[in-house]
Amino acid sequence: TLVRLLFLPQPLGNKNLLHKLLLNLCENSKTRGELISMLLSVLFDGSGDVTAVDKSFAQMSLKGKGTLKGTPRRQSSLPNSSLAQITQAAGENVPNLIAQRCLEALTYIVTYNEASVTYFLMEHDNNIGLKRSNSRKGKEKQAKALSKYPVVILLSLLDRQVFIKNTALMDQLMHLLSFVLRPLSTLTKTDSNNADGDSVQASETNNDPPQNNNNVTSETNNNTTSGASANEDSRNPATASSSTSLEPAQPVPKPPVIPDYCLRLVVNVLTAGECTSNTFKYTLTVIQHLSTLNGARDVITSELVDRAQSLGNDILDDLDELAQILQKADTGVDVQGVTLAKFSPSSSQQAKLLRVLKTIDYMYSRKQQSTTTTSTNAQVSLAPTVDPDEVDVVAPRTLLDGGRGSKLTEDEEKVMRIYDSLKFTELWKKLGKCLTTIHEKPDMIHVATVLLPLIESLMVVCKYVGMAPSTAQKITSPEPQSSSSESMEELFFTFTEDHRKILNTMVRNNPSLMSGSFSLLVHNPKILEFDNKRNYFNQQLHKRTNGRDHYGTLQLNVRRQYVFEDSYQNLQRRTGDEIKYGKLSVRFYEEEGVDAGGVTREWFQVLARQMFDENYALFKTSAADRLTYQPNRASDANPEHLSFFKFVGRVIGKAIYDGRLLDAYFTRSFYKHILGKPVDYRDVEAIDLEYYNSLVWMLNNDITNVVDLTFSVVTNDFGQEKIIDLKPNGSNITVTDENKREYVMLVTEQRLTLAIKDQIEHFLAGFHEIIPAHLISIFNEQELELLISGMPDIDIDDWKNNTEYQNYTSSSPQIQWFWRAVRSFSQEERAKLLQFVTGTSKVPLEGFSALQGVHGVQKFQIHKDFSSPDRLPSAHTCFNQLDIPEYEDYEQLRSQLLLAISEGTTGFGFQ
Repeated sequence: TLVRLLFLPQPLGNKNLLHKLLLNLCENSKTRGELISMLLSVLFDGSGDVTAVDKSFAQMSLKGKGTLKGTPRRQSSLPNSSLAQITQAAGENVPNLIAQRCLEALTYIVTYNEASVTYFLMEHDNNIGLKRSNSRKGKEKQAKALSKYPVVILLSLLDRQVFIKNTALMDQLMHLLSFVLRPLSTLTKTDSNNADGDSVQASETNNDPPQNNNNVTSETNNNTTSGASANEDSRNPATASSSTSLEPAQPVPKPPVIPDYCLRLVVNVLTAGECTSNTFKYTLTVIQHLSTLNGARDVITSELVDRAQSLGNDILDDLDELAQILQKADTGVDVQGVTLAKFSPSSSQQAKLLRVLKTIDYMYSRKQQSTTTTSTNAQVSLAPTVDPDEVDVVAPRTLLDGGRGSKLTEDEEKVMRIYDSLKFTELWKKLGKCLTTIHEKPDMIHVATVLLPLIESLMVVCKYVGMAPSTAQKITSPEPQSSSSESMEELFFTFTEDHRKILNTMVRNNPSLMSGSFSLLVHNPKILEFDNKRNYFNQQLHKRTNGRDHYGTLQLNVRRQYVFEDSYQNLQRRTGDEIKYGKLSVRFYEEEGVDAGGVTREWFQVLARQMFDENYALFKTSAADRLTYQPNRASDANPEHLSFFKFVGRVIGKAIYDGRLLDAYFTRSFYKHILGKPVDYRDVEAIDLEYYNSLVWMLNNDITNVVDLTFSVVTNDFGQEKIIDLKPNGSNITVTDENKREYVMLVTEQRLTLAIKDQIEHFLAGFHEIIPAHLISIFNEQELELLISGMPDIDIDDWKNNTEYQNYTSSSPQIQWFWRAVRSFSQEERAKLLQFVTGTSKVPLEGFSALQGVHGVQKFQIHKDFSSPDRLPSAHTCFNQLDIPEYEDYEQLRSQLLLAISEGTTGFGFQ
């Protein structure tokens, strides 16, 4: 009767109260078994045949009461009315309602009663109603087998239409399955090791939480307040004491025997219909737990591969149809609605294919975490092993660490064999054909976006491009797919290069793509454009910002004239993480400015100038342009030079991390050192143009009897000459026309790397404390310069288009005169004006639309100053604000503005 109350269309009182009552009944093992069995029986029958449910209730009532004849007349309406009559009278969908209420009750019970979780994985012979669930021949044996393990009953429901057609019910069912399967890895491990099994045995003791079964204990201990109150109800002293005498010690359960067809049904969740993100997450968790059973992973993998190939074949026809429509269309407007219907919804074939491929990747590319590890992350009701943010397929760590040629693990080799066995070459070619047409015609980027799941699918199968090439060749399929079959690497590079523009546009429109399978694009340097690389870089760099919470403010009190020494002394005693995550707050001695962001920007600019000061002897200017800097080979004249280099590395790393631009430009060879890339003789040009020209002449001409050189160089430091061999005994080896290329390579390495090896190492030691080496390596040297220093030229139109006005308008005479004056300024004067107003002479990489202020993005602002026209313009750098008095003519405005930016660019005061 209590269970029947679950199915009232409008449950009496609080539904949660009924759940708590059923939960308390589960303190007794016999009652628990009967209750769960009863709910499973109703769920199994009610999701298909409602009449069978009523028969079940009649049998259960007779079993419990002996007879119903003595039941008072006034109570007969509920027990004697069928569920169909009760629910249909309220206009409810009967199977849906029955399934929903059963799943809600079961989920509540397993969430707060650990012994009930174990019940689902143990063999039982008294599952009421299931033994007579179907009288047809061939089904009786199946029903009898089902009745042994409750978890198998749940798995057998996955092909029921009531669940396939109702995403909410499927979500509930997978939620419950992901919960009850959690102990599988422990049971499997215990069984295989023939261990004592104390942890599982303890979980069958009703009164005390299990001491060793981490799978269940953390579930109970980590519940929220509502869960805790439920537990207090379920642990009341009366039921606890009564159950103590009724609970015998249970034997250690063995892993359940789950039929192969039930394992295959799990894949059905991914491909039968729409699969929500939550359902997908739960399904991955279920597969992860089931894979710990002997042979289960192979069965599931086989089913996934079959489904993937079948889906790929179906998509071929859809792509043919789409290609014909695209050819006939003139613009994107002609390709709408019905045409794209086959590709748009989450139940489309391409969406299903992507889910299947991501599942394969998840099974083989991640270590199957033990429930002991994951249970510490338990959350209310589920505490899923799978983090929803980690479902996306990302480029392998070895690739992100720059590990081309890294050795693949055994599982990675398996997944490569799986991808190679899929006959998808024709599928990718047809996808490429559609994308080419989209690129050639206007306004069709929305069509490419619709095809995103299929493009992502290609990224998934190309995940290991560039890793362990020898291994990849070794594991290729012995039977080639076709004579025109391409290797994965050829496929990836050809596809990405052919569709570079579309891929970049898609990433630009949706930067979050780079958090998933599109992250693979960073390893094809010719493909991803700089702005997309930078977005990805910042995304990854700030991925785990919770570190900032543990670090306070970095307070710096410095003298403007001695910013370098004072800052060095302040930060020398700080750790890398303190500098990385700490929020800088700078105060210049004897200046009134309060740092709301502007003073810190000024500190970076002053520090950038002083680090290149000749008195420190750390850097020397390039002989080629006198603007870029290279570490000074003779910097050891300064006894603190190596610790200074580490400090400079930290400062530049901190500037990148905080998104600050520095007026710091280095030679191409030094940028390469920061990126971990090799230098070559062409980089010598920036250091010594004359020497570079001589190397070029050597390479392009026959030097026999012309050049008298050995494999050694002579250095002159402070008047002291020193001979350095480029190779062992180099001073006795003559450079000839045959070995001149080796000489050029070695002498380049000596001049650009070995001569400043210690300086580079200490700079990188400081830099890498803030910026990971594998992240910065996605840039080339030109892009790194943009990342550190911003755009070299100022776009006045962009500046003007991203300026806001207060008490002026764009048509005010003073505003017209201002932009006329800016256009008349030299590049240096424009930079000074920008520095005067914003604290830096550089523009953010995204342009003026991304200027930063105290509250984040703050556009350039011009406010009217209502004081005397005799006053100079003033600025508030924390807000990128310029105050201009109401000058009477153009000449007055221009002269006053030039005077202000020339005389007022240094120092902070209250305006």
